[in-house]
Amino acid sequence: MGEQTTTARFFEGQVLHLVVLAILLVAVWISVGQPAVTAGKFLGLSTGTWLVLTVADSVAHQVYVWLCWRAELHGGTLTRWFGERAFSLYAALFTILFAARPLLAFALGWSNRGTLDIHPWLGWGMALVLFVPVVYLMISVRRYFTFRRAFGIDHFDPTYRSLPMVQEGIFRFSTNAMYVFGFFMLWVPAFLFQSTGALVVAAFSHSYIWVHYYATEKPDMKRIYERDAVAE
Repeated sequence: MGEQTTTARFFEGQVLHLVVLAILLVAVWISVGQPAVTAGKFLGLSTGTWLVLTVADSVAHQVYVWLCWRAELHGGTLTRWFGERAFSLYAALFTILFAARPLLAFALGWSNRGTLDIHPWLGWGMALVLFVPVVYLMISVRRYFTFRRAFGIDHFDPTYRSLPMVQEGIFRFSTNAMYVFGFFMLWVPAFLFQSTGALVVAAFSHSYIWVHYYATEKPDMKRIYERDAVAE
């Protein structure tokens, strides 16, 4: 019975994850049918290839986080395997997958540049407007929240679970500031390069991160912090 309970908790919310991901991927597939979305080439790769790589990295990143968070939260699997290096090893691959998201989005935007029918000055202005809160978020995370907490250290180290909720910097405006403002970064190349393909992927990625929040992070936070409250 205990094993069944652990399995159920490991997959908690993942039916929602799978269903909404399928819907989002179908929406991307339909969008790819528009010539403007896949026009262009960069570094010998077609825009369609860059688009697939960008979407694939988003999915790989969020599935990776789900697997690691749940494995550690419901059994301490990574700590058993890697000991004190568990979080560092997890964070290393997290960083690679996460950093690849804006890099691939910029490559896609450049490959598909000039396909979005807006005035360049409007696009550049929108890119700047979106970029400012991203910078403010990075400053706020480093100063008030820390990147370790952003990566999910509370799944690995119980001492982080007693820290108060951050309400300084950009977190004054939203407790989910990383999802609300951080993913503006993926919209920047769409407007900077006036790229229809990058716009499609930005919409996919920003929608998909909220799937992660509701299907994975929110259930985890409820279990972590309610369990600690009961323990106290």
